[in-house]
Amino acid sequence: MTAAPGSPAPADVLAAAAARGWSLAVAESLTGGLVVAALVAVPGASAVLRGGVVAYATDLKASLLGVDPGLLAEHGAVHPGVAAAMAAGVRRAAGADVGLATTGVAGPDPQDGVEPGRVYVAVATPDGDVVRRLDLPGDRAAVRAAAVDGVLALALDVIPG
Repeated sequence: MTAAPGSPAPADVLAAAAARGWSLAVAESLTGGLVVAALVAVPGASAVLRGGVVAYATDLKASLLGVDPGLLAEHGAVHPGVAAAMAAGVRRAAGADVGLATTGVAGPDPQDGVEPGRVYVAVATPDGDVVRRLDLPGDRAAVRAAAVDGVLALALDVIPG
């Protein structure tokens, strides 16, 4: 996956983490592995990237990533608290310094009352967690691609270096 012009480059995210001596892991829902694929496409990614978890089904967010089942039951999978918990959970599960996460609705249909295009991305670091809401236009493919860009941009904003 090549970054579109003006998109955050996966290589920049890896370099920022490497500059801090930090490793990365990724938890993905609507992006279905696209974030990890973008990072893995960078030569030398293995020096920083620990791995990823695609928790597409809501129950897997709880069982694999430790997202509170009560949070999922009350708010559904598309919620800022879920994104933060996914990022923190993949950090723990992979033994990484930084966790990135994506959750949202790519469409074409709403999910749990949430319209397509609503996405939450999160980054968990030793310094804390940051979540960003994205309201993305376009079809399913456009929303998924923009979600990848969104989590990479947030990582560049959050990871000092």
